[in-house]
Amino acid sequence: MTAGIRITWTLGAHGWADCVVEDHQAKAELTASYISNAPEEFLTAVARLVAGETEARAQFEAEPTAYRWIFYREAADVWIRLLELRRGSDHDNRGTEIWSSQLPIDALARAVVCCFDEVSRIYSESGYRGKWGEHFPRTRSPRRRWHIATGADCSR
Repeated sequence: MTAGIRITWTLGAHGWADCVVEDHQAKAELTASYISNAPEEFLTAVARLVAGETEARAQFEAEPTAYRWIFYREAADVWIRLLELRRGSDHDNRGTEIWSSQLPIDALARAVVCCFDEVSRIYSESGYRGKWGEHFPRTRSPRRRWHIATGADCSR
């Protein structure tokens, strides 16, 4: 587990993925459909936090359920809340918190880098596109720059 948090992204049937996020205290399992840009939204939210923004969000649509990531950054730490909602259009207060954690922003960035490095290794970029239905998010995210900046060691 990378610095207390591990994120995995596993492709299933065409256009579907399972995501697991876990730390030393809890684990949550989510589903995402390609009807939204779930990986890109997630990577963009984390990139915004790394760049210094204090709040960011991402949402995974699971038709009709949705999973909403809410990130709050203060100094070098980030607090993450993960909500399950009956419908993607529901307000946060209608969701059920299924996981939360507070950790250093660099630990989150390393976990995200390692997650998508593993996805690339397992599926290849063309295999990813074939199963997910969209291009691998490499060109739309600062993964490579994070990899260098965080010194991410993804060996398990």
